[in-house]
Amino acid sequence: MKRVRTRRATRTARTPRRRRAVRAALAALASLVVVAAGLGGWVVWQHTYELREEPVAIRGGGSALDGVLALPARGNGPFPLVVFVHGDGPVDATHDTFYRPIWEAFARSGYASLSWNKPGVGGAPGDWLDQSMDDRAAEAADAIAWARQRPDVDGGRIGLWGASQAGWVLPKIAARDRGVRFVIAVSPAVNWHRQGRYNLLAELRRDGASDAEVATALERREQGLELLGRGASYEEYVRAVGDPGAMTAARWRFVSKNHTSDAGADLPALRATPVLLVLAGHDLNVDTADTESAYRRLLPGPALRVAHYPDATHGLVERAVEESPLRLTLTALFAPRALFADGFLADQQQFLTSVGSEGAER
Repeated sequence: MKRVRTRRATRTARTPRRRRAVRAALAALASLVVVAAGLGGWVVWQHTYELREEPVAIRGGGSALDGVLALPARGNGPFPLVVFVHGDGPVDATHDTFYRPIWEAFARSGYASLSWNKPGVGGAPGDWLDQSMDDRAAEAADAIAWARQRPDVDGGRIGLWGASQAGWVLPKIAARDRGVRFVIAVSPAVNWHRQGRYNLLAELRRDGASDAEVATALERREQGLELLGRGASYEEYVRAVGDPGAMTAARWRFVSKNHTSDAGADLPALRATPVLLVLAGHDLNVDTADTESAYRRLLPGPALRVAHYPDATHGLVERAVEESPLRLTLTALFAPRALFADGFLADQQQFLTSVGSEGAER
């Protein structure tokens, strides 16, 4: 009996401790829930932008483009408009939300933004790999013509924003539509062949390739250019190089259409047009020195403005952020506006304000 009483007494003594432990665990869980809810609220707030997004169907040239028209948060317009021209790859209208901080900055300056899915992206008909740079320019010109019919768009104040591969498209659009009022060119390429060689060597250096590996890669590149020059088929390319790597049949078709692209032939169409040339200090894709030299030579005068971001990568993301997958993910999630190089958004706002002021004076 004594033993039984002892055990009961022990159980009785432990019960308050267990209850306290349970209460402590529940309190800790509640705190975690509160923290998680707070973080969730912060994320939602950070991804809530001061603008109005309207899904649009852009019709022109016999095709329909699924797009987004981002308008300033208040007012009925008509608003001046920035038309976005994508870089390489299967890009949707928001560029996986990457454009939204830029749209917000423009909206705060009173500008609307227009962007659309590339063909074959997000259920859109067609295949972007079937397009030439001329096709892309025609597509954008159709979108501009469509936008000019909208009462909330000021058809006399439409400009372009484009990145990377768009460097071959922007001047072609301006040559087609002399009403283009301004251009923001972000890390634009100039010559396809020079840009390709620069990109190859930059990535090989980054990866610590040996001299022998560099020589092999350059030899293979020259072999590919020779095949492109004589219009070889994809099958010929595979037989010649063996493992095609990332070069699919569709990509070979795309490169075959566009490998002779050189913006130097079209850039004079932008003379006297306000141009903001945006260049990154750690660009592995585009030789920014070559680009700046070409723009300054072909677009002389005060209409060209050049902005350098020494700590940025090709996408104008801070290098330290881009090189850390964890930091890149956390920044994109919790502070998307901080992804970009310091001053990148503000400088574009200032450029648009100055363009608007010049237009008002005229």
